[in-house]
Amino acid sequence: MKRKPDLLWVLVVLFSLGVVTTGYTQSQWERQGDVPVNVTRQP
Repeated sequence: MKRKPDLLWVLVVLFSLGVVTTGYTQSQWERQGDVPVNVTRQP
């Protein structure tokens, strides 16, 4: 019995999880960029 297709499915699942988490992280970064940040300098 060959186990290669199981390895292929594991790789497909890992790749799709990576794509989803990358997209989520990118959307969080873009959302953070919309928030105005006040930078204050101390004398």
